This record gives sequence, C-alpha cells and structure tokens, in this order.
Amino acid sequence: MTTPHSPNTTRAPRTRAATPRATPWPVPIGVAARRAGISARMVRHYESLGLINGVARTDSGYRQYTEADVHALHFIRRSRDLGFSMEEIAELLGLWHDRSRASSQVKRIAQQHIDDLSERIAQMQAMQRSLQTLVSCCKGNDRPDCPILDDLAAGQAEHQAPRAPRKTLSNQ
Repeated sequence: MTTPHSPNTTRAPRTRAATPRATPWPVPIGVAARRAGISARMVRHYESLGLINGVARTDSGYRQYTEADVHALHFIRRSRDLGFSMEEIAELLGLWHDRSRASSQVKRIAQQHIDDLSERIAQMQAMQRSLQTLVSCCKGNDRPDCPILDDLAAGQAEHQAPRAPRKTLSNQ
C-alpha cells in the first residue's frame, strides 16, 4: 500500500500556472482603460476634452494608446479622485509635461483647491446644522403641520416676492 508520501505514488505532473504576458505597447482602448482604472467611455471623454492628444490609430481607425498615454490617464483619474476640476486637471497636466515649470505653480493650484474644498465643507456643515435644527423642531407625528416644510416654503417665498413675515424656525 502506498501512502501519499511514499516514492511509489504516482502524481500528476506539476504545471506552472500560466502567467499572463503583458500586452505590448501600444494597446487598444479597453486595455488602456483597464490599466488606468477607468472606463473606455471616460478615455474617449478625456480625449474629446483634449486632455489626451495625438492618440495613434490603426489603418482601420482603432485607437492605440502608448504607455505615456496610459500614465496620463492614470494621472487624470488620480486628479479626479482628489476632486480637481477638468480645467485644473488640464493645467496640472500641462505643468506635469513642462519640465521647466516652477513647483510654485502647482502648489498654487493645489492650495486654491484646498481653499475651495474648505469653503464647500463649511457650507455643507452649515446646511447640516440647519437641517439638524429643522429636524429637531419637527415632532414627526401623524399631524400635517411640519416646521421643515414651513421653513422650506418660507425660503422659496422670500425669493419670489416680498411677503409678510411668517413665523419660521429662523425667526422664532
């Protein structure tokens, strides 16, 4: 009787798992998109905005992306992840390609973005506080009166025409 460890046991020959070979450059849009972590639709969109230029095409019209193109697509995706606008990304891409740039230019764009984010965060926190106040004033019962709706309606009326002051949460 043979045991799994005895020398007489016949085993299936070991085969190495096939390692996928890297697709040589240039690559079609699907491969480029996958490598950059975005969709092919976004690749075409970025190209239409002029963020990716000079993409080669085959005789049959298929786009062919170089390693540099894919690197730029990844740069764009990372910039979008950080919330930069398309205009800011275009400027950052230009600076990235300009080896004679001053880092102060890049820092200025990033600092402005931080300032914009801080302002948006403050606005969102103010909205959150307002909503928390409105929710705390609402009894949330089966009655139809609702201070949340009253406040929302009062805000709309203020934008349309001057009216007599209504009792709202803001003037209680």
